[in-house]
Amino acid sequence: MSSAKSQDGNIRQKNKALILTAAKKEFVTYGFKGASIKRIAERANIPRTNIHYYYKNKIDLYQQLLNDILETWNQRFDTLTAEDNAKEALTAYIRAKVMYSKTDPDASRIFASEIIHGAPHLKPYLAKEFKEWVQGKTAVIQSWIDQGQINAVNPYHLLFLIWGASQHYADFNVQVLSAMDKQEMSNDDYEDVVTSLTSIILCGCGIK
Repeated sequence: MSSAKSQDGNIRQKNKALILTAAKKEFVTYGFKGASIKRIAERANIPRTNIHYYYKNKIDLYQQLLNDILETWNQRFDTLTAEDNAKEALTAYIRAKVMYSKTDPDASRIFASEIIHGAPHLKPYLAKEFKEWVQGKTAVIQSWIDQGQINAVNPYHLLFLIWGASQHYADFNVQVLSAMDKQEMSNDDYEDVVTSLTSIILCGCGIK
């Protein structure tokens, strides 16, 4: 019985991942309003009824996709504490955020579109979980300031800077490629982004 349950769980997980991958392409192409469950099913090469088996409607599917994006982004900084070394923690976070833009640019673009349109599906999250998460992280940054690990910068603006700088390479990739006269960014290009942003941000924080 447990083996059957395990197999069912694996199938469920695989199907949901397939649907979410197809949904991500659909939402980044057409936005929430223009996205179609029918096209998502076609992209995933599964019957439309399979999607409704796991998700009530388009809103439910979109909300799950947003939740997954936020969980992935936040996990690298979730366990941050005042006892952590500021230089090591910020360096790791900057790298993680840049690499998210490299490996999953669609996620960043979907999130940016949601925010630009007033965050209609994220307002409850922004009002509670997000605010609590940010308050926890800014408190840690303030503790680093109090310990003398970094300069007395505004913790909120430090976070905003890291988010904006790293996500720029996903949200404005066309502009970046045009400015750099490239067809696409290589692994070395992204490593250069990590090195440059890390140097600029850490120096701004007074970290050598």
